Amino acid sequence: MEEKNTFHINGYLGLFILIMMIAGGGYLFYLTIINETIGTAILGALIWIISGLFISSLTIVSPNQAKAILFFGKYLGTITDNGLFITTPLTQKIPLSLKVRNFNTALLKVNDSDGNPIEISAVVVFKVVDSAKALFSVDNYKDFVAIQSETALRHIASQYPYDTFEDQDITLRGNTTEVSEKLKIELEERLSIAGVEVIETRLNHLAYATEIASAMLQRQQARAILSARQTIVEGAVSMTQMALEQIEEGQKMTFTDDKKVQLINNLLVSIITDKGTQPVINTGDLSD
Repeated sequence: MEEKNTFHINGYLGLFILIMMIAGGGYLFYLTIINETIGTAILGALIWIISGLFISSLTIVSPNQAKAILFFGKYLGTITDNGLFITTPLTQKIPLSLKVRNFNTALLKVNDSDGNPIEISAVVVFKVVDSAKALFSVDNYKDFVAIQSETALRHIASQYPYDTFEDQDITLRGNTTEVSEKLKIELEERLSIAGVEVIETRLNHLAYATEIASAMLQRQQARAILSARQTIVEGAVSMTQMALEQIEEGQKMTFTDDKKVQLINNLLVSIITDKGTQPVINTGDLSD
């Protein structure tokens, strides 16, 4: 089922025509009294009945609202223009809001890709773009959006780790924009059946579960220290290698293996240590 337009005319124009028809029917009744003819009375009554039916079909559509028109259970179409209209008589008019809405998912507890329990929730911004699907393809499109949003959020959260120190990995904490975009894509696929367009999704809460928060914080700190130390060691080795090359090439000095080991050890210790070093002046000969 897809949304389609239905018969409707400008209400002000239609109301003017109906008033003229009612006046015409009254005139026919007047002729009936004068001429005492049954035919004009029947015609006048028929005009009044038709006018009354169309007056009952008057409907007002507010901005960012649609009205689905049902004729004895059959979907005729939807009026999406705003204003006063006359449509098919004897129809049911179901209003539906087309405004942009926010939905906050419940705080969910789910395991990430590493198996760690985390707490996560998101904000979903959406609007109805197909009134027929929203009203007739699902039982209640608001409940459908709520349940599918939580289901999609659980699925996305279980595909990525909460955090990692590998630059090439996508994480829930470090790549919220990418994760939100993937959540939006999955939600669009799930909600298309309900005629709902997802405008934006954003994670608004993300944390380790209470029972492991303290342990995971210590683990996070240890991994951060390890990563920082690895960077420091790589930089220290590179700096030491450059220092030896510059000394040997610039000063035209050569070192024995023992002296190289001693110099490398001194440089690495002074660079890597997180405490201040005490300089020691060596008056011996470092060259061959």
